Amino acid sequence: MEDKTANIVATVAIIFLIAVIIIARVVLDLSKSFFLIVGAAVAAIFAVIVCYFIRRHLHLRRREMETRLASEGRELRIEYSFLRKVAGLPTKFRYKELEEATDNWKTLIGKGASALVFKGVLKDGTTVAVKRIQHEEERGEKEFRSEIAAIASVQHTNLVRVLGYCIHNNLRFLVFEYIPNGSLANWIFSRPMTGRSNGVSSGCLSWRLRSAVALDVAKALAYLHHDCRSKVLHLDVKPENILLDQNHRAIVSDFGLSKLMSQDQSRVLTTLRGTKGYLAPEWLLELGVTEKSDVFSFGMVLLEMIGGRRNVTVIDTGDTGSRSSKKFQYFPKIVMEKMKAGRVMEVVDQRLLDHGNIDEKEVKKLVHVALWCIQEKVRRRPSMVEVVKWLEGRVAVEEPPETQMIVVDLLNIDDDDDGGGGGGGQDGNKRKKPRVVARIGSQLNGCLGGSTHSLSSKSFSYSMSIISPR
Repeated sequence: MEDKTANIVATVAIIFLIAVIIIARVVLDLSKSFFLIVGAAVAAIFAVIVCYFIRRHLHLRRREMETRLASEGRELRIEYSFLRKVAGLPTKFRYKELEEATDNWKTLIGKGASALVFKGVLKDGTTVAVKRIQHEEERGEKEFRSEIAAIASVQHTNLVRVLGYCIHNNLRFLVFEYIPNGSLANWIFSRPMTGRSNGVSSGCLSWRLRSAVALDVAKALAYLHHDCRSKVLHLDVKPENILLDQNHRAIVSDFGLSKLMSQDQSRVLTTLRGTKGYLAPEWLLELGVTEKSDVFSFGMVLLEMIGGRRNVTVIDTGDTGSRSSKKFQYFPKIVMEKMKAGRVMEVVDQRLLDHGNIDEKEVKKLVHVALWCIQEKVRRRPSMVEVVKWLEGRVAVEEPPETQMIVVDLLNIDDDDDGGGGGGGQDGNKRKKPRVVARIGSQLNGCLGGSTHSLSSKSFSYSMSIISPR
């Protein structure tokens, strides 16, 4: 448009100057003034023509340079995109692309406390899972950045692969590879057989596959803790965050709560968040987290895989005469008691026992590994590298020491809240809470090197809200 305007201006200027010469010839005849006007007009016409050709030459050079730069830029973008894919770095998507891929957010395949997950298909035919983070702006942004920082640079066959991300106004999106068989929770907990729901399978995972899944998860956590430049603490290991691919191999996902920790750091202080039933005692009591906090969560998940049930459940005692007929049941305590009594097979998922062909030695091995992982004292817990060796059978698993099961103390206090019996009911309970919290803190403190002065019934109350059943 600019060039067209310049050409019109040049043409009009030349025509105008020629018209001036003609008018001067008619009016002034061949006088001296006429020749002066002619000379000035011709010089002006010559200047306009020279300017036109100079401008045209510069314009052609500029277009040639722009074409060359555009070509080089396109090559660089292609090369950059290729290198990002080779390195496994995420691609930035446009919101419109994700909207089209998910058919305007039509197929919901997962829902959590802070995000919705939709199934989609990209233009190249790749099936993806699009996670839409929906917390308040500050927390949503923090979760988005945590997840990108934790998994953008890690590459492991048992870790979910992030393909890209999108930032649209206040919305944050993460694009992952689609894992067809859904979460581990759909395959280990007893529920009505509903077949496929939203394209996600469910059923009962065999003992052999459960053992393989346990090893896959252990390898993924060992990689995060020991083979990355910075330690990656997942901090939300649970069956819902372990996905199963088409071959029922485990893929660890959801790094929204993860933390990066340098190799020389001993622990990290962080806000208490996470999922009921999987948080390590030191985190519940706000003493900081380490990679051993993930080990504890893994042990809890392993017990749930063995038993096919949640670790913390509520049972109805049938005593309707009291104020409450419900009590907490802590599965790890049951497992430990059955182990001591030599009846370990009684804790195995009944559906697996019905199918038979389960080696009691294998059950004992997995139970021993799980009980080592959920030791209350942090220093007693193994590293995930040791857990991998145990699960692979390269190193024999010794019988674990008894642990205090401090969660049982917390749950018992909570039961006392509901009962009005001996001990003073709630008044007696108020006196017990600080003592139990202080005792637990002192036990854990020897391993963490912190102080218990900040532990209070406030910590207890929040802890109870976390460990109570869903």
